[in-house]
Amino acid sequence: MSIDVTQAQEISSRIPADFTLGVATSSWQIEGSSHSRGRSIWDDFAQTPGKILDGATADPACDHLNNIPGDLDLIQGLGANAYRFSLSWPRVMYEGMGKVSLAGLDVYDRIVDGALERGLAPFATLYHWDLPSALQDKGGWLSPDSHRWFADYAHLVGEHFADRMDTIATLNEPWVSAFLGYAAGVHAPGEHDPAASLEVFYRLMVASGHGIQALRSAGVRNPGLVLNLTTIIAEDDDIEPTASIIDGLQNRMFLDLLAGRGIPEDIQEATSAITDWSFVSSEGLAMAAEPLSWLGINYYTPTRVASVAADAGKIVGQDASVYPGVSNVSFVPRSPRTAMGWEIHAQSLTATLVDTSQRLPGIPLYVTENGAAFDDVVSEDGIHDNNRIDYYASHISAALDALELGVDLRGYFAWSLFDNLEWAEGWTKRFGIIRVEAENQERTLKDSALFLREMYSSAP
Repeated sequence: MSIDVTQAQEISSRIPADFTLGVATSSWQIEGSSHSRGRSIWDDFAQTPGKILDGATADPACDHLNNIPGDLDLIQGLGANAYRFSLSWPRVMYEGMGKVSLAGLDVYDRIVDGALERGLAPFATLYHWDLPSALQDKGGWLSPDSHRWFADYAHLVGEHFADRMDTIATLNEPWVSAFLGYAAGVHAPGEHDPAASLEVFYRLMVASGHGIQALRSAGVRNPGLVLNLTTIIAEDDDIEPTASIIDGLQNRMFLDLLAGRGIPEDIQEATSAITDWSFVSSEGLAMAAEPLSWLGINYYTPTRVASVAADAGKIVGQDASVYPGVSNVSFVPRSPRTAMGWEIHAQSLTATLVDTSQRLPGIPLYVTENGAAFDDVVSEDGIHDNNRIDYYASHISAALDALELGVDLRGYFAWSLFDNLEWAEGWTKRFGIIRVEAENQERTLKDSALFLREMYSSAP
């Protein structure tokens, strides 16, 4: 074995006995079999020339729907005690509303029941970016009716699964849906409309509140939400005011809404030339503050900014266009960096967890995604992704540091179980601990999978 067993066991010794240890995936990225569901905005986006770097589409992805038992066996074999996955809204309801697909629900019955049979707690996410195309045609997340569509979907799923699954998240990373999808245009639906992005942010958070209520009314005991939060680092004094606005757009306005503080005044002022926020209502703010049972945090990298222009090369998702109202800023990640151009800085995970617990006190936290893309080298004796092992070792340790500082951290999920469709990057960026060859669907455990297996299996 080429991994450091002692290191894995030392980290494992710090993990509480009741800690959740899992792996995570999402529907569009792994399922395949798009013929058996309705279309989503990501299908439309992927079929637009030039939008996906390598031209990849949703088929075959990881062909997960034809490999559910074997894939769940792989998760069980890693020593995990939980599996985080997402449901495809257009698989459950082809048009996003109205008629329900029993075959679609059966897919998730097989996943949930199979997970439980293997001792894996299912953690589901209702929406991981694949909005039904039919709803996009009706205005998508800009529609004043969007929260009703989502609440109906949430209630349906909650009623169907509440007897077997008590932990369901409404949304995954609404920041990405709003700002990469509507401001920068690099994610579906590919719009370049900063004003729309701010309205979509608000409507997503209102929809999440309605979804939380719908899940609870259906008998789901632990409804939550997943945000991508991070630490904003100002490299010089001149950029600190801008860094504060970036922090507001990335972190504070989500947490302030959840805490009932409304939309931060400095964000309203910074974006006043873009929108007048007239779409906000007192009823919507109250709904966005609907209490959560838990909050998931997806963390990968800090956002480091400077006032002096610099060419840091491509940094996926870090650009002024994703922050409406922000200009004259350079994004300057330091080395070492991942294949996404993202700085590796585990201390920022600790800081993010501590800061979130202070901004939203009393809410249990999970690290629901954490991992790194690297250019793996496949050799005859395995895939020795030591850089990914180092990333996991430092970041799981950083999460445990936050726990020891008093943060109510309940669990950790590695992203991702598989190499998969990395959205607009296609197959060119690989986050998996298990390599998947798109051509033949062969699955190969990387050394990072062996490291996590040792750590997870050794946990109390």
